[in-house]
Amino acid sequence: MTTLTTSAPVLDARGGLPRTYHVRTLGCQMNVHDSEHMAGLLERAGYLRVEDVPEAAARATDAGDGGADVVIINTCSVRENAATRLFGNLGQLAAVKRERPGMQIAVAGCLAQQMGEGIVERAPWVDVVFGTHNLDVLPALLERARHNSAAAVELEESLKVFPSTLPTRRESSYAAWVSIAVGCNNTCTFCIVPSLRGKQRDRRPGDVLAEVEAVAAQGAIEVTLLGQNVNSYGVGFGDRGAFAKLLRATGSVEGIERVRFTSPHPAAFTDDVIEAMATTEAVMPSLHMPLQSGSDRVLRAMRRSYRTQRFLGILDKVRAVMPEAAITTDIIVGFPGETEEDFQATLDVVEQARFASAYTFEYSPRPGTPAADRDDQVPTEVVKDRYRRLDALVRRIAHEENERQEGRVVEVLVAEGEGRRDAVTARISGRAADNRLVHVALPEDLAEDDYAGGAPRPGDMVTVRVTHGAPHNLIADSARCGRELDPRAAAANEALKPGDRLWLDDGPALFQVRRTRAGDAWERSRTEACAAPEPDTAPVSLGMPTIRVGAPSGPRPGTPRRSGQVDVPLGR
Repeated sequence: MTTLTTSAPVLDARGGLPRTYHVRTLGCQMNVHDSEHMAGLLERAGYLRVEDVPEAAARATDAGDGGADVVIINTCSVRENAATRLFGNLGQLAAVKRERPGMQIAVAGCLAQQMGEGIVERAPWVDVVFGTHNLDVLPALLERARHNSAAAVELEESLKVFPSTLPTRRESSYAAWVSIAVGCNNTCTFCIVPSLRGKQRDRRPGDVLAEVEAVAAQGAIEVTLLGQNVNSYGVGFGDRGAFAKLLRATGSVEGIERVRFTSPHPAAFTDDVIEAMATTEAVMPSLHMPLQSGSDRVLRAMRRSYRTQRFLGILDKVRAVMPEAAITTDIIVGFPGETEEDFQATLDVVEQARFASAYTFEYSPRPGTPAADRDDQVPTEVVKDRYRRLDALVRRIAHEENERQEGRVVEVLVAEGEGRRDAVTARISGRAADNRLVHVALPEDLAEDDYAGGAPRPGDMVTVRVTHGAPHNLIADSARCGRELDPRAAAANEALKPGDRLWLDDGPALFQVRRTRAGDAWERSRTEACAAPEPDTAPVSLGMPTIRVGAPSGPRPGTPRRSGQVDVPLGR
């Protein structure tokens, strides 16, 4: 990872305000990571985030421009309507550009790699188009387009610069994406990724670990190992056991408390990875295992190289050593040639697998993929009917699995932006160790931003008890347990929507905050962004820690208390 050094600010067309940028990210986690590198490149070139220049941010419109001088749309090409969505966004930005002198629009990502000049042909007001293989050219293309008063389009057929060598501006001070490989060597007939991201390119383990150590030194306590097919990591340098070794090594980096990874392929998933997950304390009991279909016949047509029994066998092995593991998946409905019998097989596998959640998709034919050329496409109305049935099943099972979490004591990594209604519900949000989203009630007398009074900062950990399992999240209102609502308050509470309702169980109050290096890093970044400085919060003196009579006064059995943990007083 390159250390970000910012050049002198570039001035806008009027020679006044610094030129600002705004990146809009569509699609997968890899795109999110790419967007962080785009931001890093622009800041090194002297551009500023529009959020950091209030005068510019005040110009923001409903077109999603953020008020910036440079707007980059980082696109995804997985879905059929991707192009429609892009050009709809570009149409809205065209009107903004006419009213903002010097404004530039750039299109990046998978759809840019796929369409190239076609984007400028349909939207001639676009200034820059670049693809997935050459992120590094963004500042130069912006300057070329400005100088020539003409669109600059540059695509490469293969990766020229590994993204992780580029400067980055991480969106989170407490969690980091770390790319271990780019591209994919599989030939799934529905997938356009290999043609847009290229063949798999692996980073050397030493380079990956150096980046993990670097982000840990900056305060991050969670890392996500990124790749299109992470468990094939090592094929490029001839070590088939490389991913399991990497998991163990990453989990041993000082300061890293949580490690997770994306997108393993069931066909290549090996027992040594399961063992590494189970025996490496920092590796989260969370696994995303894409099923795609429960029909062996359809899997064969997809070229997925595994069958349902192997898939279910992997889940059994994972749960045997990690009973608490939350397993998620991807499922495609309506693949060409899918019959009602095939679809029923998918429903049967979903019922057996008991996924914590599932990302479900209606099959979308992508030009250039073998499946798109088949003449046995499933009628749209049939696809939609099957999708509704699958969605209902997935929701029911996810709700049941979340209800099973009620009463569990969990440690939540507090995050920014995870709970859209936190301000309304007096909650904060974050992820449990199994990556489930948890909305956490604050004690009645503790404000969200009262960090001196003990409120957890983003990046801090809070130990709570789950009081309600909802279809898509958990609610932990244990900070307010140990009391009964008066009849009027109880009636008003019941009248609220489930997500806004207070969920109290019969247990004692529980709300334990553990200050972390990540929270310290968040606070530093907040200060550096010229926010109003907060009172000194380290160390925190809250007087004698008190918990209601009968409440756990320490961590759950078998969990050592970590330094920095404080118990917030919970008065009646």
